[in-house]
Amino acid sequence: MTDWLLLAPTALVVGVLIGAVGIGGVLLIPALSAFAGLGLHEAMATALFTFIFTGITGTVLFQRHGSIDWRITVPVCAGAMFCAFLGAWMNSLARPSMLALILASVIIFAGVYTLATWRGLPRPALQARPQAQQGLLLGIGAAAGFGSGLTGVGGPALSVPMMVLFGFPVLASIATSQVIQIIAAASGTLGNLQFGTINFGVAGVVTVLEIAGVFLGTRIVHAINADTLRKFVAVLCIVVGAYLIVRTLGWS
Repeated sequence: MTDWLLLAPTALVVGVLIGAVGIGGVLLIPALSAFAGLGLHEAMATALFTFIFTGITGTVLFQRHGSIDWRITVPVCAGAMFCAFLGAWMNSLARPSMLALILASVIIFAGVYTLATWRGLPRPALQARPQAQQGLLLGIGAAAGFGSGLTGVGGPALSVPMMVLFGFPVLASIATSQVIQIIAAASGTLGNLQFGTINFGVAGVVTVLEIAGVFLGTRIVHAINADTLRKFVAVLCIVVGAYLIVRTLGWS
């Protein structure tokens, strides 16, 4: 039986975090397990399905603000498109504990590095070599998409810290994460429809609450100073990565 008194506010907070910093979907999976009684694979698949709609909402809102740089967004999304389905397929084969730990470690590393050098690189990596930069962005998208399909945490959990790590503007990275949600979640969901289970009843209500949160989060992110936002993203990466490790190792 679903405990909506606990799941509903959690879904709203997840939406706020997605709209404000792109990262936050990782919190939904344990909430679905604890408050809706879903198994791990079903919780991952259900969460990933909801991110299609939070991504659409975030993309529309960020585009209205003119915050999406499509020159960096397109290659990231292209990489995610091809690898999210592969991640979902890997998820169906076995519990991806080791790979989830690797994902968490990468997120923590990115957060620590970003916090240690919070003013960031003077310019995005490989800016003087456009083709190489496009390859880098493609690789970031591929890693984010695979991680999304594999763990159900959403592509932004990896794309945002990696893009910030390589010197791309924080707001542009978060804006890109809104679009990558659609690609990674839709591709991963196609895999889950074939290999996994989605609880559409729970997903419907959760999605509405998340979308409401995205509206609020988008207003917040466009009102925050860029340096403050960068530091907040770095701290959140460390917290989320640590939480992933705790959840994967069953310490909670």
